[in-house]
Amino acid sequence: MSIQMHGLTDFQRDLFDVATKKVPKEAPKLMRKIGSKARTKVAKKGRSLVKKKTGTYHKKWKRGKVFVGYQGELVVRVINSAPHAHLIEDGHRMVDHEGNETGDFVPGKKVLDKGMREFESSGDVEKETVKWLDELLRKNKL
Repeated sequence: MSIQMHGLTDFQRDLFDVATKKVPKEAPKLMRKIGSKARTKVAKKGRSLVKKKTGTYHKKWKRGKVFVGYQGELVVRVINSAPHAHLIEDGHRMVDHEGNETGDFVPGKKVLDKGMREFESSGDVEKETVKWLDELLRKNKL
């Protein structure tokens, strides 16, 4: 499908070409970069909240693949793939060595929630987006 345009300046035509051809290929790269920065921020928050270093919890923070969400937006996930991550995140009942419940409850640390809130308030998303747009304009010589 092609679109006919009349009466546009050269700048407007170039900007339209960038928006229709380059951005759909370049946007996932930006999302991967933002996701990696979010993973770093959440892992740092996890190291400060969870002091116990006996497991692989701190090494298992990962950035997922970029995919299209329910509303058509691009989404990237930050996850912890450690088998006990959900226990640290949400809390758990205490058990003894035989597996009997002691009646106590350990509240969750909510590392992912706190880390993502800190990342959103840091302004890194806006900085990366502005840098990406500047690079996109510079690369296409607009």
